[in-house]
Amino acid sequence: MGGALLAALGSACAQAQGASIYTCVDRNGNRLTADRLIADCLDREQRELGPSGIVRRQIGPSLSDQERAAQETQRRQEAEARTRALDERRREHGLIARYPNKAAHDVERAAAIQVLDNVTATAEEHIAELKQQRQALDAEMDSYRKNPDKAPVALRRRIAENAEGMTEQLRFVAGQEQEKQRVHQRFDAELVQLRRLWNAQPTAQGASSAEVAR
Repeated sequence: MGGALLAALGSACAQAQGASIYTCVDRNGNRLTADRLIADCLDREQRELGPSGIVRRQIGPSLSDQERAAQETQRRQEAEARTRALDERRREHGLIARYPNKAAHDVERAAAIQVLDNVTATAEEHIAELKQQRQALDAEMDSYRKNPDKAPVALRRRIAENAEGMTEQLRFVAGQEQEKQRVHQRFDAELVQLRRLWNAQPTAQGASSAEVAR
C-alpha cells in the first residue's frame, strides 16, 4: 500500500510539472515508478508515460557490448539476406525478360554451342594438317629405319614439334568438349528455373486480372 501511495504521489507530482514518468516491473515482480530511468530495470523494458498517463515510448533493455555486437551482427545478416533476395528477384526478372519462352532459350543455347563447335572445327583442321605433316616426316624417316640415330637433327626436331603440336591440339579439343558440357549444364540449370518462372506467370496474370475485375 505504501509503495502504491508513493507511486501515485510521484505520478501526481510529475503531472503537475509536465515531466515524464518511468515505470517497469522488476525481476521480483514489483512495479516501480520514477521520474528517471529505473536502474533496477535496465535489463528489461521500461515505459515512459506522459503527464496524462499515455505511453510516450517503450524503452528496451540496455544491452551489454557483447549483446549489442550480436544484435548488430544479426541486423547486418538480415540486411544482407534482404539484399540477396532483392538481387535474386532482379536476376529472375532479367532472366525471364531475356527468355520469354523455351524457344528463345533454345536459340541462345544453340548459338553458344555453335561458337564452341566452330572453334573445335578449326582445331580439328589443324590436327588433320599435322597428321599429313607426320606422314611426310615418317616417309623421310624410312630412309633411316635401320639406324635412326643417323637421321638429321632438323628432321628429328620437326617430328618432335609435330608430336608436341598434335598433343596440344588434342588437349585443346578435349577442353572444348568440357566447355560444351559446362554450357549445357548452365542452360539446363537456367531451364529449371525458367520453367518455374514461366509456370508462375499465368497465376500472376490471373490474379492481376481478378483484381482489375474487382
